[in-house]
Amino acid sequence: MELFHIAAGALVGLIIGLTGVGGGSLMTPILVLGFGIPPAIAVGTDLLYAALTKCSGIYFHHKNKTVDWKVVLLLGSGSVPCSIITISILEHLKQAGVNFDNIIMLTLSVMLILTSFIIFIKSRLLAFIHSNHGDSFAVNFVRNFRPQITIFCGCILGCVVTLSSVGAGAIGSAILFLLYPRKSSIAIVGTDIAHAVPLTAIAGLGHLHFGSVDFSLLFGLLFGGIPAIYLGSLIGKKLPDSILRPLIAFLLLGMGIKLMLSQPLAINFIETLFQQSSAFLSAQLSGFPILIDDAISLLKQQL
Repeated sequence: MELFHIAAGALVGLIIGLTGVGGGSLMTPILVLGFGIPPAIAVGTDLLYAALTKCSGIYFHHKNKTVDWKVVLLLGSGSVPCSIITISILEHLKQAGVNFDNIIMLTLSVMLILTSFIIFIKSRLLAFIHSNHGDSFAVNFVRNFRPQITIFCGCILGCVVTLSSVGAGAIGSAILFLLYPRKSSIAIVGTDIAHAVPLTAIAGLGHLHFGSVDFSLLFGLLFGGIPAIYLGSLIGKKLPDSILRPLIAFLLLGMGIKLMLSQPLAINFIETLFQQSSAFLSAQLSGFPILIDDAISLLKQQL
């Protein structure tokens, strides 16, 4: 167990305690960008860290009857099989000699940007949810196909959480708020945690299977993170949430953009998109003077 592992756990734990933002959204990018941990190791270790630290949350919420186990089962029936499939694909790529760090980094960057967006709009999202219970098409569609949509969302979460360790917290709870607007906030949180633990545990064990977990790092994160979460929660009670959460959202957005721009695949995509857009605009604008001349000639004829 190295000192910088404990420092990483303490830093992230403090931020989690201050803001309530999920550990995966912060832990993995900080390990990759701040401490130079390989992406696969950072993701695999963080998945087991999340599973271990959230176990007590299941007990607390189950005891207080704030877990909807039916919803957990629906989410899990999609997320767990898709997590196992994703692990199998990663293992196949590794055996074939393919370095899948770029896939992990690109997925992580997208999930960080998406998480920051959700943090930005959280208050508006909640207001929208609680003000729209009418007979609109979207509301009726969700009401009629809620179990199927829940399973589908679980499938998406299973894939992205296994690849990036991000999504089981902020994005998972946002999905539950949208699908189950009549549930209380504490029930949403409890259900999200109850689903996150088996998902992160299975995904983490999958990464462990092909050697993407650093136990020295894991114990250091636990040793430094758990006390720091408690300390951060005490300090966070005295600080305005309206300032802290936007700061974290900007931090996640910045890290997401930095990770994305460091990937050749993303850079090539952006360059291609820019070139195609430029060519399209040039083609459209090239005919603009001709259209003006035609309009002027037509106007002269009319006069």
